[in-house]
Amino acid sequence: MPTRYIGDGYWEIASRQMSIVTRSEQERFKDAKITVIGCGGIGGETIEMLARMGIGELVLVDKDAFDLSNLNRQTMASIADLGLDKEAVAAEKVRLINPYVKVTTYNEHVDQSNIDKVIGDSDIVIDALDNVLTRVIVSRKAKEKGIPYIHGAIHGTLGQITVFLPNSDKTYEEMFNLPSLGKELNDETVEALKNVTSGVPPVIGPTPNLIGCLEAMEAYKIITGVGKVTVAPKILTFDLLDLGSFSLDEL
Repeated sequence: MPTRYIGDGYWEIASRQMSIVTRSEQERFKDAKITVIGCGGIGGETIEMLARMGIGELVLVDKDAFDLSNLNRQTMASIADLGLDKEAVAAEKVRLINPYVKVTTYNEHVDQSNIDKVIGDSDIVIDALDNVLTRVIVSRKAKEKGIPYIHGAIHGTLGQITVFLPNSDKTYEEMFNLPSLGKELNDETVEALKNVTSGVPPVIGPTPNLIGCLEAMEAYKIITGVGKVTVAPKILTFDLLDLGSFSLDEL
């Protein structure tokens, strides 16, 4: 690392946002640990924004590798990255953006056997996933551990985001009336959840990246205490083909 970035370099990186937060509020963000599950379209943008805003520690989880179809939206991807593991590429790019961020990676699919490990003692867990089954596993474990769970999802030009705090009025499964609600995750329930998400959804670049930015900002608000968090059952939804569609509703 160049000499000029040793010492107070962190605060030089964060300097342009220091009129928005106090030093002690930014210190909380600097000391925080966030797990991002999924390092693709939504996750890549979330990770980059968290690094640029000065998060202290990131845990990045993904089992996938970049391919050509990712280039229309996944900002961590480039031609040079094709075939490389997404979480490893994301970790290296975080180091290039903000060398003060500590990064841990897991090249794993998240399931019931490893969810406790990947979330660990994180302050927040962020959903940058593309399937309902894994979201249920993550949301349940976050609730059990008393960790805020930030949910984001997209389809084509549609996007949605909400935050499940430990004391939220509704859980993820309750809010979206999922077939797993109140049930153990046995073979039958898992199969029902897999059927909720099927096929390869359409997606255009701005949609996941906007959700990623919003998820990063919700995390910043939760940790610093600045601003109003979009707490479930409130949910922000939009369709980028109609900018008048942005709406904060309650489910």
